[in-house]
Amino acid sequence: MMDVILLAARRFAGFFVGCGMTNIIQKGSHPAVEAAKQRMPRPVRALGLDGLERWAAEAGADDVGVVSLDHPDLAEERAPVLKAFPAAKTLVSIVVRMHPENVRSPSRSVANQDFHRAGETVDAVAWALVRKLSEAGHRAMNPAMAFPMEMDDFPGRTWVVSHKRVAMAAGLGLQGLHRNVIHPRFGSFVVLGTVLTTADIAGRKPVVDVNPCVDCKLCVAACPVGAIEPDGGFRFSACLDHNYREFMTGFGDLLEEVAEAKDRHALRDKVSISESASMWQSLAYKPNYKAAHCIAVCPAGDEVLTPFVTDRPGFLKEVVRPLTERREPVYVVAGSDAEAHVQKRFPHKPVRRVRSSLRATSAPGFFRAMPLVFQRGPAKGWRATFHFELTDDAKVVHRATARIDDGTLTVNPSAHDGAPDVVEVFPPLNPLTGDSWSCSSRCSSPTPPRPCASSSLVSMPPEAAPSPARCSMRPRASPWTRRSRDCS
Repeated sequence: MMDVILLAARRFAGFFVGCGMTNIIQKGSHPAVEAAKQRMPRPVRALGLDGLERWAAEAGADDVGVVSLDHPDLAEERAPVLKAFPAAKTLVSIVVRMHPENVRSPSRSVANQDFHRAGETVDAVAWALVRKLSEAGHRAMNPAMAFPMEMDDFPGRTWVVSHKRVAMAAGLGLQGLHRNVIHPRFGSFVVLGTVLTTADIAGRKPVVDVNPCVDCKLCVAACPVGAIEPDGGFRFSACLDHNYREFMTGFGDLLEEVAEAKDRHALRDKVSISESASMWQSLAYKPNYKAAHCIAVCPAGDEVLTPFVTDRPGFLKEVVRPLTERREPVYVVAGSDAEAHVQKRFPHKPVRRVRSSLRATSAPGFFRAMPLVFQRGPAKGWRATFHFELTDDAKVVHRATARIDDGTLTVNPSAHDGAPDVVEVFPPLNPLTGDSWSCSSRCSSPTPPRPCASSSLVSMPPEAAPSPARCSMRPRASPWTRRSRDCS
């Protein structure tokens, strides 16, 4: 009879959750809870790199390394990793090699299939390692090799952990001229992943003290947009706008083209049938890279290098030229270094003008984006200092200094320093109405230098940029807004 009364009381209390009524039931407990109280904790097994390598190989990895989250080279990774997994102490880096012949094929669908298949293998290996670590009594988590990402944070950082940074810190390779990790054995033909764990894993890979990059500069020669420069410079926005055209930024640009087109004929003038089909393919299957030629032509790595060393002319003929001579659309921002490069270096490749893929949504993001979208070519011979003052919707004022010196840019993202040649005053951005920051500019000297209009170099497309000879300007919409507010 008492059991019936207790059951009825529990059900009655269930109608009053949050009112303190559930506290009237003090007797008894769920059998599973009672069993858990009596169960002994799972024993924790000590782990070493040798055992981890065995597990990884069985799951399909080609190499694996270990590094502490406290490694100095991972300082920027610490906060995002701990946000995803607060208990993380150790990072396990995973390497899966690709097939060079697939990646080098001028039929880029074959190359993309290999990227995707290797990526799927990385995710499968990471999942298997997490299971093994859990069985050994250690907590573990496996972020995706690529997608899904934390798109709520877009266009800011969306990845949980930088697999490239972890791999280099774990002794699995070093960055080449093309900004990819080069594995000592497998070269550039690798895909990377990471497992986060609480385990203290004994043993480390030896430090890679000689960069596998042989400085052949074939990546420079093969890049359709000239993103890789011989002196070590890298045009980030050029690579993003073209190679990642069918990822989230390019898809957003396509949606804007659809929304702005007067009719289907006007849209077809901007986006060809084959381009529409290619975007559909990336949406239906997985996003495809438009180039990745820098990886395809890279001869570095012990298991890859011999054909290049023994027969360089043959390597150029069989590997490099099929890609450089390939007729393919190249996506660039109008007036950019990338557009000038493709027109000069690859006149046979059709140019497609697109909006910039980098779209700042905050003042700090705007300042961070400056070096990424800066165009070195148009800035040659220019010297000027610019002070920026941006006020956000919370009335917080953000100040920064940008200096252009003969094609180079330095940015102090947190303060005004030095005497400015130009002062850029931007009122608040209203995300609901689309009001633009870029409303006015005033010169701090009566006789301004030639490059007064800094926005044309660091934030605006050519059609929105004012004349360099003018100091008072009211440019049209910036790349990330729909319209400008008249802020006179």
